[in-house]
Amino acid sequence: MSGGKVAIVGAGLVGSAWALVFARSGFEVSVFDPSKEVSDRVLGWMAQELSSLHDLGLVGNVDEILSRVTLAKTLAEAVEDAIYVQESVFETVEAKIGISMDIDALLPPDACVGSSSSGIPASKFTAGCRNRERFLIAHPVNPPHLVPVVELVPAPWTIPKAVETCRALMADIGQVPVQLKREVDGFILNRLQGALLNEAWALYAEGYADLADIDATVSQGLGLRWSFMGPFETIDLNAPGGIADYARRLSPMYHQMALSRRDPAPWSSETVAAAEKERRQSLKSEDLGERRRWRDHKLAQLSAFKTRVFGSAKEPSQS
Repeated sequence: MSGGKVAIVGAGLVGSAWALVFARSGFEVSVFDPSKEVSDRVLGWMAQELSSLHDLGLVGNVDEILSRVTLAKTLAEAVEDAIYVQESVFETVEAKIGISMDIDALLPPDACVGSSSSGIPASKFTAGCRNRERFLIAHPVNPPHLVPVVELVPAPWTIPKAVETCRALMADIGQVPVQLKREVDGFILNRLQGALLNEAWALYAEGYADLADIDATVSQGLGLRWSFMGPFETIDLNAPGGIADYARRLSPMYHQMALSRRDPAPWSSETVAAAEKERRQSLKSEDLGERRRWRDHKLAQLSAFKTRVFGSAKEPSQS
């Protein structure tokens, strides 16, 4: 499927990364953002990221990839003749409705639109679109050029062909599509992340451990397994008799823990302030950008390692 034109609407961190993903896979990419300041950063950022990926052996000729990306002056210019549109504008219902209606008015025949919405279902902002059956959620993990999972979430009116086309496209560009059968707020990724975050905040608020030790439990414990297998495969391998054996042994314990959180509380301002103070002692505000660059470099190194070991940065197949 590689080839053809893809439109990227919204050129912030997520939109720019999407442009990189499509361009390195051989697509012509037209990027539009109403802010010239944002648009002007795209190519420089991509050149820097691609150079790092090239050094790790993850991409080929950087100039060739960059040559596939153009900055559109208007939305109409970006969307014209596109086979797919990836929308990544600011995440509010109002902004999503506005841009979806604008894209809808310009959408080429048979083109699909994926929204990078991280938790707002498409039904909340595509109901008024003339071509609403070709709109769906295509939610990446930030940054999508380093983390391959993409959640595909159809609205009630999204046609199966649009989902199938989007799934095939995402697989073709090296992403890992995860398809939801119906809408749910937060989708899969943020519901799972939210469950862990809510428990982490509760443990911290109740004084069981400092932030650094809670983080270490994941980064040096659970996260090592989770970097190449999910929770169901994890527990399937963690009991002699597999997943049913694990459930028989440990489900009562997990049920009791769940009962202890029957009345979850919001993250309190006092707890957030304490966490902010502790984090800023470990990392000054002015160093956040540098630490994000460190994170992205480590993600790229992990991707390169998984490619060498498994033949792909994706989860290894089971024989």
